[in-house]
Amino acid sequence: MKKEDTVKLISAEGFEFVIHKDAAMVSQTIRNMLTSPGNFAESQHREVTFPEISTTILEKICQYFHWNLQFASGKETEFPIEPELTLELMMAANYLHT
Repeated sequence: MKKEDTVKLISAEGFEFVIHKDAAMVSQTIRNMLTSPGNFAESQHREVTFPEISTTILEKICQYFHWNLQFASGKETEFPIEPELTLELMMAANYLHT
C-alpha cells in the first residue's frame, strides 16, 4: 500500500493507526477533514488526532471502517461489539458520523 493511500488516526494516548484512505472515508467527519479546501494540517499530512477517543475505541472504529467497506453492499455479517465498549463507541460514532 502506497503512503498516499493511507491515513494515520491518532488516539488520545498517542497510539497511531495507519489505515487505508478509503476505509477512513467511511466517516463523514474524517472525509471532511481530509478533503476540505485550504491548508489544514489534516489534509496536508493525512493525520487526524482524536484527543477524546481512547486507543481501544479507535481500534474498534478502524475495524468497523474496514468491515463497512467489505460488507457495505449487503451487510451479510454483523459487526461484533463488546458490551463494555457500547457507550464509548456510540459517542465516538456520533462524532465521526459513521
